[in-house]
Amino acid sequence: MPTLPLLLLSPTRLEAPFLKGQKFDFHGRAGLRGAGWVWLECGIGKVNTAATLAAFVQRRRFERVLLFGIAGAYADSGLQIGDCALAEREIQADLGVRDGGLKGLGFPSLVVASRPYHNRFPLDKAFTDELKSKLGLPGKQFLTRDLVSENPSEARQLARKWEADLENMEGAAFAQTCLWLGLAGAELRAVSNMAGVRDKAQWRIRQAVEALEHHILRIIGS
Repeated sequence: MPTLPLLLLSPTRLEAPFLKGQKFDFHGRAGLRGAGWVWLECGIGKVNTAATLAAFVQRRRFERVLLFGIAGAYADSGLQIGDCALAEREIQADLGVRDGGLKGLGFPSLVVASRPYHNRFPLDKAFTDELKSKLGLPGKQFLTRDLVSENPSEARQLARKWEADLENMEGAAFAQTCLWLGLAGAELRAVSNMAGVRDKAQWRIRQAVEALEHHILRIIGS
C-alpha cells in the first residue's frame, strides 16, 4: 500500500515561497502537490485554520499534518530571531474566563476518548519527537491568540501566566482539530520578531522564512 502524503499547512503563501509543485485551488486557498506531500494555505487565525484543515481532509486521506510559519518569541523563551522550534503543546489563551480559562466555566472545549481538553492541546508526540531528532530543534510551549501582544509588558504577562515560549494565531486551533479528527499533527515555527514588538522595522521575516525553508526541505526530502 502506498504511503499517504504529508499534509503541509502555512497561514500565508509568504511563509512557503520555496515550495515548488503542481498548483491547485481549494475554495480560494492556494495549494501545491509535490512528491509525497501536499501544501495548502490555511489562512490567518484560528477559524481559518480549523475550517480549512477540517474541510480539506474530509475527502482526502492523510495521517500526518505539519503546520509551519513565523511567530513571535517571548523574552524568556531562550529563542532569538531566526531560531526555530517545535510545539510540544499549544495553549488557547483567549477562550473562557480571564483567570481559569475554559475550565473556569466548568466545561471542556473538546473530549476525546473520555479525556477532556480545555485550553491546552498536545501535538502528536511520536511525530514531534521524530522531527526533533531529524532537525535538531527544541520543543517549546506555544500560545495562540486572536490578538497578538501589543507591547513587551503584555507579552511578559502572557508568557508568565501560561508558561509559554512562542506566540502565534493558529496553532491551538490546528492542534485541537488534529486531536478531534485523529490526525498526527506537528507544528514548526521560526521566530521573526520578539512578541510585543510592533515596530516591523525590527522584524526579520525573510530570515525566519529562510530558516523555515532549511527545515521544511529537509522534511520533504527536496
